[in-house]
Amino acid sequence: MRRARMTMVATVAGAALSLLGTGVAAAGTGPAPASDTSATPAGTAGTEEGNPSSTVAQAAGVCSDAYQIGTTSYIYRGTDKIASVKQFYSPGCKENYGYVWVWNSFLSQNINFDLTVGVWSYDRESLVGTRNVIDTHGQEFWGNPANTVSECSSGYGLVSIPGETAHEARTDKRCA
Repeated sequence: MRRARMTMVATVAGAALSLLGTGVAAAGTGPAPASDTSATPAGTAGTEEGNPSSTVAQAAGVCSDAYQIGTTSYIYRGTDKIASVKQFYSPGCKENYGYVWVWNSFLSQNINFDLTVGVWSYDRESLVGTRNVIDTHGQEFWGNPANTVSECSSGYGLVSIPGETAHEARTDKRCA
């Protein structure tokens, strides 16, 4: 049952991506964190802003110099914002990462969900660096490293709640 549901989530994610916006900006471009400030929040806790030094990020293989590129987008369930979606770039590792932070207001409803996070490659017309988590109640999710720095890309997140249509978002389009 879980495998069938995950296949459906991946199919819905791929089919729905063509319906999302297509603003364009350059990948790996500004603003990089100022050299006189820390590029990442202190500690190993996850944050809404995204902490590449968090325990979850490190387990996902995120390089510690990663910083957000592009806009923050939001996943909605009806009119309620339930999660933030971001794209990160690591100049040291030359990789992009998708990031999803699920909001406390949604988590407080005690609903388990499936989640997909990754980087949408416009060049390949597919999701890269995908990480799927089934039947979770987690808050912080990082995609796997995506070799998309030389491509047009967006951060992507999808929350699938049993019995509902999938809820998803994608950040602005960034091109090399």
